[in-house]
Amino acid sequence: MQRLSGQSSIEGVLVDWVSVQAEPDPRLPAAWASDVQVAARLQQLERNRARDVAEEAELILRLAALRPDDDDPVPGSPGAPRAWRRTDPEFPGVSEFFPREVGHALNLGRGTAAFRARRAFIWRDKLPATFALLRRGEIDERRAGKLAEVLAHAAPELTRQVEARLLPEASSLAPGKLGGRALELLAELDADAIEERQAEAEQAADVRAWPTANGMGVLAGDMTAEQAAACHAMIDQLAWMAKADGDDRPIGQIRAEVLRLLILRPADSGLPRITIDLTVTATLDRQGALAGGVVNGFAVTASQLRELLTRFGALGLQAPAGGSLTVALTDEDGRLLATATAADLARLAATGCPDHPQDDADILRDGAGTGVVGCGCAVLGPPPDTDRYTPTAGQKTFVTTRDRTCRMPNCGQRVGWADHDHVVPHSRGGATSCTNLCCLCRSDHRLKTFAPRWRFRLDPDGTLHVTSPSGVTRTSRPPGLRPPEPPPSPDEADEPPPF
Repeated sequence: MQRLSGQSSIEGVLVDWVSVQAEPDPRLPAAWASDVQVAARLQQLERNRARDVAEEAELILRLAALRPDDDDPVPGSPGAPRAWRRTDPEFPGVSEFFPREVGHALNLGRGTAAFRARRAFIWRDKLPATFALLRRGEIDERRAGKLAEVLAHAAPELTRQVEARLLPEASSLAPGKLGGRALELLAELDADAIEERQAEAEQAADVRAWPTANGMGVLAGDMTAEQAAACHAMIDQLAWMAKADGDDRPIGQIRAEVLRLLILRPADSGLPRITIDLTVTATLDRQGALAGGVVNGFAVTASQLRELLTRFGALGLQAPAGGSLTVALTDEDGRLLATATAADLARLAATGCPDHPQDDADILRDGAGTGVVGCGCAVLGPPPDTDRYTPTAGQKTFVTTRDRTCRMPNCGQRVGWADHDHVVPHSRGGATSCTNLCCLCRSDHRLKTFAPRWRFRLDPDGTLHVTSPSGVTRTSRPPGLRPPEPPPSPDEADEPPPF
């Protein structure tokens, strides 16, 4: 910004500060605005959004400065990260737990928080001119973010040359074209940077799955563009061959089926048989009808669940050949009461209550005339506590079934990679019980153990409360557990009855 003649340094700082403040929010309702006013307001919102993004980045950088790595476990010491799994970004001199605290404050996952932190460092250290425009609302987040993305691995002297040539035309280029132009300029200045970026992307490749609407899910994998094109061409060719053989389904559905068969390998492929372990959680209403459930974290409808249970011998709950089936029993609020295998259920159903063997064959009725079979005694419940540090097999099954994923708020790591952690440490008197155990992925388990000033508290129903060093508390409930009913407002509580 050009300084006015005769302006002092302090006045200049104040002018700069005022220039980047959010524009006042007009009181004119949107329904009253003309087309010109609508367009002007949308442009103002976009400028303010850019300024907010810049402020967020500056606050993230400030938190990084407040979190030095002085207390982090050093390599070779207990709790130090393993070199073979280093997925968190490296910020020299900053605690490795810093991205998690950023995510905790913003209510984001660790990966998204790490991305924003990494972007803030790139803007500050490699793209200062872009960062300055963002502060003033003169470039939007998408374009500034695209420059940070494609120039992340280039040396600062190269990135500053690229932004100097691109920024004058940045607002007139679509974000994709802006990124393409940045790569072209970077290739002209240093082709090695392009190869390094591709190598970094290949090292970060992974396969992910997530649920979508209507009981469906998506499976996605990272690979080079050439590999992706080759895989799609193979799937497409096989799908069209099936179409030519008379398959009348839509070609997209056939492609999805081909991909599934290639991964799961049909029985006639000659390859080793795949075994599957499933945990089925079902909620029963008062009449014993299925009200819904989940399979390995993917939501399904009640009819889909009935179909699944039918396949495994619904009433007998037979486990699949070579696999296993765990049945979870919950109350009406979704709180896990017990877990059992199909064999356990069959055995308990046959033996009944040991204290009232005769009553198990009778039908007892209450005052309302509701039929209740048996004596009503519990024959299955949560596993008992143990004096040992290591949880029992029953406790591990119960906690794993209850939690299903890492319980750190905004962490979706599945329980296959999770530890069974004592929320109150065993060394400090914490019991090895299902009310003191929860699933934490290795990264968040290390944070709880070694990062100072983080606090964890577990409720008896499995609700976990986590407070960061900056005082932000987030809560995660076991999947399926209903949140508590809000207390009545004082006005409602004091209101007299309508009679």
